[in-house]
Amino acid sequence: MNLTIVIPCYNEVDNVDKLEQEFFPVVAQLAAGMAPTDDASPGAVEVIFVDDGSTDGTLAALQQRFGALKAPGIVVRFEQHMPNRGLGAALRTGFAAATGELVVTTDSDGTYRFVEIPALLSRLTSGVDIVTASPYHPDGGVENVPGYRLVLSRGSSLMYRVLVDRHIHTYTALFRAYRMEVIKSVPFEADGFLGGTELMVKAMLQGYHVAEYPAVLYSRVNGASKAKIVRTIKAHVRFQTKILLARLGLQPAMGQIQTSGD
Repeated sequence: MNLTIVIPCYNEVDNVDKLEQEFFPVVAQLAAGMAPTDDASPGAVEVIFVDDGSTDGTLAALQQRFGALKAPGIVVRFEQHMPNRGLGAALRTGFAAATGELVVTTDSDGTYRFVEIPALLSRLTSGVDIVTASPYHPDGGVENVPGYRLVLSRGSSLMYRVLVDRHIHTYTALFRAYRMEVIKSVPFEADGFLGGTELMVKAMLQGYHVAEYPAVLYSRVNGASKAKIVRTIKAHVRFQTKILLARLGLQPAMGQIQTSGD
């Protein structure tokens, strides 16, 4: 596999049509572009859906729509948690199953446009290990996203800029591209929405280079956000406190910091 795309899903049956209409045409484009000849090689792009304990029939709908997909260069796989374990746990499951040299993670609801995946990957140049979408970059933006969500993500990102690297504007986006080396080398423990942030922060503190992809974050159209705001804020504050204590030499280095499954 050249590329794996991991898509965590929790009660996303309303977005299956969107995935078919907006996501898979992009996957077909990527598969064709990665082909060594005029025809896409088998398995150029691997798509892994991780159903995280959905109760609305998401997994069955995904399997019915995409399980028998026969498209050049595309392989679709399914993983499942039962019961729901959280976004970070879903990412770890997807990463464990991934075989690509490059790994993209994206929301199933298209809050970052699927059509931007090729541009996201184009930033993964020599010397760059992670590319993260960045709506809070001066060239990024936000459109119709509820204010309470911005308080969480923008406020958390601001604190990480102070604690980790002020040049990175957004620390909370799921829409990212990784080199497999990062995923294999940087463990993270958080099960919830902190998981992606924990992975990127620990990678940065281990010396991996992050580049931003200025992007627009859109409001979800179908379904409801699964973020548990108070719980997620508390998880970020605990993690940020541990980073600060490690910086001050009052706690073990970041590689030994546990997040207690937040």
